[in-house]
Amino acid sequence: MQHPVIQQPVSIIDELEEAVRSGSSERRVNTLRQVTDLFLLDGKRLNDEQVKVFDDVLCHLVARVETRIKADLGERLAPLDYAPTGVIEKLAWDDEIAVAGTVLTHSTVLTTGTLVAIAKAKGQDHLHAISGRTNLPEAVTDVIVERGENRVIRRLAGNTSAQFSEAGYGGMVAHAEADDELTEMLGLRIDLPIKFLRDLLARATAAVRARLASIAPAELQDEIRRILKSIVDKVVPGRDFSQAEKVVRRMKGLNELNDAAIANFAETKRFDEVAASLSVLNNSAPIDMMARLLEGTRADLILIPCKSAGLQWTAVEKILCFRPVAHRIDKATLQQAFKDYGKLSAETAERTLRFWLLHNKIEK
Repeated sequence: MQHPVIQQPVSIIDELEEAVRSGSSERRVNTLRQVTDLFLLDGKRLNDEQVKVFDDVLCHLVARVETRIKADLGERLAPLDYAPTGVIEKLAWDDEIAVAGTVLTHSTVLTTGTLVAIAKAKGQDHLHAISGRTNLPEAVTDVIVERGENRVIRRLAGNTSAQFSEAGYGGMVAHAEADDELTEMLGLRIDLPIKFLRDLLARATAAVRARLASIAPAELQDEIRRILKSIVDKVVPGRDFSQAEKVVRRMKGLNELNDAAIANFAETKRFDEVAASLSVLNNSAPIDMMARLLEGTRADLILIPCKSAGLQWTAVEKILCFRPVAHRIDKATLQQAFKDYGKLSAETAERTLRFWLLHNKIEK
């Protein structure tokens, strides 16, 4: 008598059975809403056994209502840290993201094990929803980093409370390859270990590096500037190309140093290997000279060693589009380069390259 709410869930069971037997969708929806209202009103004061009664009722009903009703239920229950676990899990596993999304992002009653299982089994929409959760543990982010596509990874990178393992950080930096927006997002994370920040900045375009140096939190700026200085110091004659040259010469010996391989080097921003490739294919022209061409301001000069090396336009285009400079080549300049490359003869290119080597300089 003193706790009428205890009796209400029990009385709902009879009404539930009648609603299910009646076959009326409207009756089932009304019963679901009534049960939900009762739980929202008194859920905090219920003991575990009483919550289990509500959970059983909601699970029974939610399997028999349409998507929009389930989605509404998820939105009402997701913010509650005392929500019934059974129905929350049922909603989280739903194939429809309209149903699962809010629960996956906001419900605190979902366990790490459940989140890992869903992240492994469901598609990108579910991963995107999970990526927005507060305090995501490493076990979950590891799965998301492995399976997530760009929009998922970007949301995860912007989740400042998400936690990452060593493998997770490494995977995030790998995802940032050729993705300036993601590179910037990761560069602004104060939790990114220095070794991964160094790797990230080494791969970043000059424009992204400059922006990170100017907008990073105060606690990161000094470290970013120190790393950038070390990167800049390496972009001078005399830096060590030995590893890149070793890789390239081995590929040449295996007849694998072709246009596709060089295009891949360019796309993945391995420009030490591009410089080494142009050196090897041009009778061991100085690698540092090739690097200065690739990192210089004049795109037209790059055409010379490329033509002399016998590269097809598809590889040259990749080099021009991905080379490590502040401003990417615009469409008009690229079109002009295509025309010039077609007109440039191998003989002229070889003669020009010999002149550069003879005078040990490149025109500015």
